[in-house]
Amino acid sequence: MEKRSTYSRLFTVFFRIGLFTFGGGFAMLPLIEKEIVDVHGWARRDEILDIFALAQSVPGAIGVNTAVFIGLRLRGLLGAMAALLGVVTPSIAIILVIARLFSQFQSNLHLLRAFSGVKAAVVGLIAAAAWRAGKNGVVDRFGLLVVGVAFLLSAFAIIPIIWVIVLGGLGGILHYRRKEGVQ
Repeated sequence: MEKRSTYSRLFTVFFRIGLFTFGGGFAMLPLIEKEIVDVHGWARRDEILDIFALAQSVPGAIGVNTAVFIGLRLRGLLGAMAALLGVVTPSIAIILVIARLFSQFQSNLHLLRAFSGVKAAVVGLIAAAAWRAGKNGVVDRFGLLVVGVAFLLSAFAIIPIIWVIVLGGLGGILHYRRKEGVQ
C-alpha cells in the first residue's frame, strides 16, 4: 500500500468520524472501532480496546488521542498528523460557523429540540461502546469488581478520573501477580 494513499485514507476516515460524531470523544468510539477494525483492518478488536485505554489515560480528548495513536501506529508522525487533522477539522469548521451564527441558533426552537434528541442518541452511543468494551475487556470476577468500583468512584466524583485509572492499573498488577504466584 502506498504511503501517500494511507495518509489521505487516515485523514478521510477520521474526517468522516469527526464530521458525523456529536457529543465528544466517547461518542466517537463506536465509529472508530467499526472503521479501524471492521472496515480497514488497521487493528484487531482486542488491540483497539488497548488503544482506547491508552488514549483515555493521557491528557486530551479520547477521540483525538485515538486518532493520533492509530495514525502513529500506521505511518509514524506524519500519519498521526494526518489523522489528527482529519478528526479536528470538522469540529473547527462547525465551531466557526456556529460562532458566526450563534445569535440565530440560540433562539431557534427546532434546532434546540434537535439537539435534545442528539444528546439522547449520544448517551446511547456511549453506552454501546461501554458494553462492547466490557464484553471484551472484563474477563473475570476481578475485572467485574474493578468495573463496578471504577463506575462508582467516577459516577459520584469521589476521586479524580486519573486516580481511578491509576488505581485500576495498580490493582490489576497486584491481583494478577498474586494470582500467578509472582513475587
